[in-house]
Amino acid sequence: MTRRTTAALADYLSRYGRVVEVGIGRRTDVAATLVDRGTEVTATDVHPRPVPDGVRFVRDDIVVRAERDAPPGPPYAVDAVYALNLPPELHRPTRDVAHAAGADFLFTTLGGDPPTVPVERVTLDTEAGVETLYVSRHDGSKTVR
Repeated sequence: MTRRTTAALADYLSRYGRVVEVGIGRRTDVAATLVDRGTEVTATDVHPRPVPDGVRFVRDDIVVRAERDAPPGPPYAVDAVYALNLPPELHRPTRDVAHAAGADFLFTTLGGDPPTVPVERVTLDTEAGVETLYVSRHDGSKTVR
């Protein structure tokens, strides 16, 4: 991910006050940029990961969380849940957790993988090219905030 892509994603995501990044991995640039812009960020991953200053980390498995019959819980008490380069098998469980928490779900995919859940496509223009952000609003609306 380029700096320009990071900036475009952070520009869009910073409209939310509190977010969770699912599967942060080693790419922490968007989370760090969001924190710098005043967004409260929690990152999750199935493995312990170092995160930038100001980002809270919670070890979590989104698939296991989605299979529970209980509400998603404190890490997901946010305005939006997002993921970068999310593989297709995680689209539905991540969406389900986000929506159960009353949060919007936003994600990018790996290369040419299409989304496996109904979404609104938002095109983010960057100097490095175009990035597609897929948005599934918890209330089902198509209005971009």
